[in-house]
Amino acid sequence: MIVSNTETVPGREIAEILGLVTGNIVQARNIGRDIQAGLRSVVGGNVGVYTEMLATARSEATQLMVQDAEKLNADAVVNVRYTTSAISQGMSEILAYGTAVRLR
Repeated sequence: MIVSNTETVPGREIAEILGLVTGNIVQARNIGRDIQAGLRSVVGGNVGVYTEMLATARSEATQLMVQDAEKLNADAVVNVRYTTSAISQGMSEILAYGTAVRLR
């Protein structure tokens, strides 16, 4: 499956637009990460435990989006975007979305 944040796939022609596909994950913090992040906030800098947590959530959301596209027998997902929102204190949603297409 080709996943692209551009509207086209270089060297390929879009034969058919199959529709919007999505994948979303709700990620909750945990006490271990909060303790590590709290210690890191004292000295400043990148909070690696949260960076890693969100990178994993983004990857999982992408995988769910690809699975949604596979159900439509898509060859690619183009114009992929990500968004995040806070659902409640300590919980965030990561949404991956794009357009499933068939290529020539």
